Amino acid sequence: MLPFQRARRYLAALFLAAAVAVVPATAAHASAPSSGWNDYGCKPSAAHPRPVVLVHGTFGNSVDNWLGLAPYLQTRGYCVFSLDYGQLPGVPVFNGLGPIDKSAGQLSAFIDKVLAATGAAEADLVGHSQGGLMPRYYLKFLGGAAKVNALVGIAPDSHGTTLDGLTNLLPYFPGAAGLLSAATPGLADQIAGSAFVTKLDAGGDTVPGVHYTVIATRYDEVATPWRTQYLSGSDVHNVLLQDLCPLDLSEHVAIGTVDRIAFHEVANALDPAHATATTCASVFS
Repeated sequence: MLPFQRARRYLAALFLAAAVAVVPATAAHASAPSSGWNDYGCKPSAAHPRPVVLVHGTFGNSVDNWLGLAPYLQTRGYCVFSLDYGQLPGVPVFNGLGPIDKSAGQLSAFIDKVLAATGAAEADLVGHSQGGLMPRYYLKFLGGAAKVNALVGIAPDSHGTTLDGLTNLLPYFPGAAGLLSAATPGLADQIAGSAFVTKLDAGGDTVPGVHYTVIATRYDEVATPWRTQYLSGSDVHNVLLQDLCPLDLSEHVAIGTVDRIAFHEVANALDPAHATATTCASVFS
């Protein structure tokens, strides 16, 4: 293969990989979670009896993805934890790139650790992007339903993503699909119609005993089409952010990292008995 052809294959795969999930421009290189969460001495209160486990998105990590939401929940009395998953050898900071079924195994081990430390029988999960997709594998295939009360997905690519049709370009770049799959299997798993998505969707979106919430934005440019983020099932609450606040222009990254209107709806999903209306004014809550 000529050098320019090899370079074209590499650049095509790199472009498609980067398009699957957006990396916050101000991502910080942090080696340990910020003080205030991941406190294994935290004991859940009667008001909030379950620890909350935050599951980052593709290219995210246990710190950067949650600099907004983790303190938001902590100040409201929750024991909050976050994990790193899907690491690839030689790739620091940017996680969520490994095979998603293996990442679900990492989540399983982390939840066991959190439950053992807190003494709680169940946890609540809040995931952004892939972090809303991957836990469904844990719930469905790894016994997670017995240990989880609720899953809240913020802009999850629940049924894979077409990336506004970008994945349809794969046949026009010879070798790109194979290189993408080999180099970053966690990205390939998220493409609509992949073997992973097909297996996950077979037999229904949900499992009994778990409460599901999906919070989507119509301006999502990554988990597309945005309506495919919604789940179907008897215990599912699908929410469009713009139905709560028409002025909210958050896209895929902002809805999970800085949007306090979305955060307010997360809090409602975690404590529905004390939910209050989410509006544009929730940005000040």
